[in-house]
Amino acid sequence: MKGWTASDIPDQTGRTAVVTGANSGLGYATARELARRGAQVVLACRDAGRGKDAEERIRAEAPGAVVRFAPLDLADLASVRAFAADFPGDRLDLLINNAGVMALPYRRTADGFEMQFGVNHLGHFALTGLLLPKLLEAGPGARVVTVSSFMHLLGTVDPADLSMQRKYRRWAAYARSKSANLLFTHELAHRLRTAGLPLVAAAAHPGYAATNLMSAAPKMEGHRAKERFMEIGNRYFAQSPERGALPTLYAATAPDVRQDDYVGPPLQGLRPGSPTRAARAKWTLSDKAARQLWAASEQLTGVRYAALA
Repeated sequence: MKGWTASDIPDQTGRTAVVTGANSGLGYATARELARRGAQVVLACRDAGRGKDAEERIRAEAPGAVVRFAPLDLADLASVRAFAADFPGDRLDLLINNAGVMALPYRRTADGFEMQFGVNHLGHFALTGLLLPKLLEAGPGARVVTVSSFMHLLGTVDPADLSMQRKYRRWAAYARSKSANLLFTHELAHRLRTAGLPLVAAAAHPGYAATNLMSAAPKMEGHRAKERFMEIGNRYFAQSPERGALPTLYAATAPDVRQDDYVGPPLQGLRPGSPTRAARAKWTLSDKAARQLWAASEQLTGVRYAALA
């Protein structure tokens, strides 16, 4: 991994990728670099205006890029099902579960789930399951990469209170959703390994990257001072989105990535450098917790992974 940069991404010609939340920040940087290396990239975004703008910007920055916007709202399972049903063609090589929300005031998804758990985990769980047949048809080299966070270290998943109805704490809810991302990857990798299937499930985290994720909640609540504080942190302390996207790109394309790998920047992103295998909380490697979360996720979303049952 030493010295690895976006220029080291292998040729992606002939491959198709879906990147959720690709209209800005890490998702945009990830989609653009995959397109630059020849992949056909679907920009799966909630906001049509921003999604189409991202499509135009990538074409301008990466001449010859094959990209298209497709609507996807991870806070609405009907939208997730529509995206999967409308996906063109039979081939899908890369699914990058990147989109997310952070530390929001208490909100519910269209299906009644706590917003952070619903978007960050359940929406991507459903999307992956619905697209699984296409990923399996792609054969060796296909991957699912789910973006977690070093913040997962602050909280595990309580299977008895997935929506934090007892006491909602926004940062604890975010940490739980990011632990859920890693538990999902752990169980998906286990099931793929057991079934002898070549699809690889890995995870990544960007460290502290300069995106609009942290300022979204203050902006939603009209707290200009908090929003400004986040902007200052992004400007003076955070990595660029381009550097923050490197672990995701490595997990998606590097030849040495294996089942359940977790890739991040050095020192949790507090120091610039090449992607490396990242430290993760022991609870994200719990087989029991992963199975419990998987069963609950199937029940809540109604999505079954028939090929991995």
